[in-house]
Amino acid sequence: MSRDLLFRTEEFIFSYRVGGVLIRDGRILLQRPREDDYAIIGGHVASFETTAETLKREFAEELHADIGIDRLMAVSEIFFPWGQKPCHQICLYYKVKLLNEGEIPLEGVFHGYDDLGGERIDLDFCWVPLEELRQGTKVYPLELTPYLLNETNEIVHFVSKQV
Repeated sequence: MSRDLLFRTEEFIFSYRVGGVLIRDGRILLQRPREDDYAIIGGHVASFETTAETLKREFAEELHADIGIDRLMAVSEIFFPWGQKPCHQICLYYKVKLLNEGEIPLEGVFHGYDDLGGERIDLDFCWVPLEELRQGTKVYPLELTPYLLNETNEIVHFVSKQV
């Protein structure tokens, strides 16, 4: 049994996460809890699991989709409020591709869920036109958006301080 690299103390939370950037036909596939903001699809890395293994597992669990990893795009250090505590998160973002396009809807919104610490979180998976991001649609972390819109082959590093 694997254990997520997600630690809680009395003062803070530490999270090691990975996200997959799936862009197809000028749209990006994003997730959001119902009635919340968009985020990159992914999840917490489990102990002794590579980030690529984590990303493939997360897409299989949440979307029932097989993905291939193209390349590492970004590394982030994110500081944000998680409930009543501050969270320090390290996240790696990879550009990914679908290996079998018939596995998920290729447009619109479809539904799924995630399990975080035994709590079910209902999710909407949404194909969002990149033009909407250019017009101000928020995707967290906000600092990642310019790299989603102006992709280079460089691996970027950014810091997001929300606390």
